Amino acid sequence: MRGYCAGLVGLFLCAAASLPAWAHHAPTGRPADAIGISIPSLSHGQMQVIADNLPAIQDLAARQDPTDLTMRRLQDFVNLQRFACLWGMVPGTLTDEASPFNECAHSYLAGARALLLHLQQMPGGDRAGVEALVSKIELEMLSANASLVLCRYSDEPFNTNVVIAPHWGEIPLHPPSLMTFAALAVLLCAAALPMRGVRR
Repeated sequence: MRGYCAGLVGLFLCAAASLPAWAHHAPTGRPADAIGISIPSLSHGQMQVIADNLPAIQDLAARQDPTDLTMRRLQDFVNLQRFACLWGMVPGTLTDEASPFNECAHSYLAGARALLLHLQQMPGGDRAGVEALVSKIELEMLSANASLVLCRYSDEPFNTNVVIAPHWGEIPLHPPSLMTFAALAVLLCAAALPMRGVRR
């Protein structure tokens, strides 16, 4: 039993570490008019503020009428990047620069800020709600001196045509991430053992 679980844990971690590095590569074969939307980065300190307000940003975007192509592309980018980054659920994703998930978190949170700023320029929608949220976020960033807290990804621009994946190969070198995936593998092992016994 222990050998079976240990093998499953090892297989799970090796699979994560060997996933293809599909980040940082823009899709090829796109026509010239399909260039993605450039998204300015945000500082490490601004990440938590945007993350705290992400549900409100997404709610305002969902209620926006009329919409436009830029808004929808930013929405899609944020949703796809959050999925690629496992929804920011791995410990240290937002706070630890060394996390294999920190860069992809920068990406979707920068996209969320760009989405809010675009909503501010659009006609219709909940204008009062947008302006109130912008003011709230600006005040929270000032209170936390968020723009002063930088990291290696703070000056990295992003693009809606480029999906940033976690640095899977660095998971074994980052204890919080390693423990998270090891615990997940153990849970999968525990769930699989009763089924294995039934089959016998």
